[in-house]
Amino acid sequence: MDDETEVSEAATAPAQAAEDDGEAAREPAPPIESRFLYVDVAAQRAKQLRRGALPRLEELAGDAEADTPVKLRHKLERIAMREVDRRKIHYDVPDPAPASGE
Repeated sequence: MDDETEVSEAATAPAQAAEDDGEAAREPAPPIESRFLYVDVAAQRAKQLRRGALPRLEELAGDAEADTPVKLRHKLERIAMREVDRRKIHYDVPDPAPASGE
């Protein structure tokens, strides 16, 4: 997995957190066309879910205010892939480092 790709920290918050703060909800992330980037972003998101982040899918988010988790029927990797498919996950791809082989 490429450690350079970063899933934004906003991805760890529940989907309604921006609305609770009075901010407009974020625009959907651009679609991922590279399958390698898709796998990398989904894997990093699955890692966040495994560490306790709440799912961003409305049907799985649970009650964030009451800290009531929802019983998940699916593996976290599958949930992460659905979040990426529905463009709920924002990611940053760094610029490639210049080649230093002269």
